Amino acid sequence: MRVAAVQLNSNDETAANLASADRHVRAAAADGAKLIVLPEKWTAMGAKDKLLAGAQPLDGPAISWARTVAAELAVDLVAGSFTERVPGSPKLANTCVHVDPAGEIRAIYRKIHMFDVEIDGKAYRESEIEDPGSEIVLSESAQGLPLGLAICYDLRFPEVFRILALRGALLIALPSAFTLPTTREHWEVLIRARAIENQAFLVAANQVGKHPDGYESGGRSMIVDPWGRVLASLGEREEGHVVAEIDLDAQAQVRRKLPSLANRAPRAYRWPESSTAAGTPRAA
Repeated sequence: MRVAAVQLNSNDETAANLASADRHVRAAAADGAKLIVLPEKWTAMGAKDKLLAGAQPLDGPAISWARTVAAELAVDLVAGSFTERVPGSPKLANTCVHVDPAGEIRAIYRKIHMFDVEIDGKAYRESEIEDPGSEIVLSESAQGLPLGLAICYDLRFPEVFRILALRGALLIALPSAFTLPTTREHWEVLIRARAIENQAFLVAANQVGKHPDGYESGGRSMIVDPWGRVLASLGEREEGHVVAEIDLDAQAQVRRKLPSLANRAPRAYRWPESSTAAGTPRAA
């Protein structure tokens, strides 16, 4: 099965972003990809007011396009993530939607971990306009491939990926907008670690380049196999896509010969009652 990660340089003009996504998804499908992953917030990147203005409901233009193009191209499309206007909520959600080759929505995942950090002097506060999701989501491709969904900052929380693997995920899609500094230092290391730990394929689609309001993403979208090998990757500067064949038989061999998932010892894993890792005690 051939899969693809699409790398975009999204801005705060939703129509232009949609046109770019359409062009690159079609190119990936022309290269034989049957499962295609878009990056995080492909519909709009930039200042809070632009994100608020560009937010859409699930039946808005972004997902309507995703459903149409997935059916036209006969592909599974993980439509990255977009800022979702949720009925009855004062805040938005950062939402990933998996659409199947019939154009039907198979799964909806709302990002659990809010990116409230400071990097190189720039503060990021996603929680100011977004609410976190609360559910880990496993989907399934049209070909029966168990497909886990995660978004960007989730990559730093291995619990999400382990739960997906234990639920049966063989491939995990990771739409992202990793910053340039963290892409250079942490991106590949974390992706390969999550792939190795969970003996799963990772398809990581990142934003790239400069965005409005001083944001800059690091690119290097990649596809990694269960042994931690990078099957395909892009650079730090260009839009585009990468494709790779995923070998499920080879994955099964890895899991059989090095059965780390089967060798877990859950009886010994006891969560501490609280955590002081961030300086402030929090319930575990």
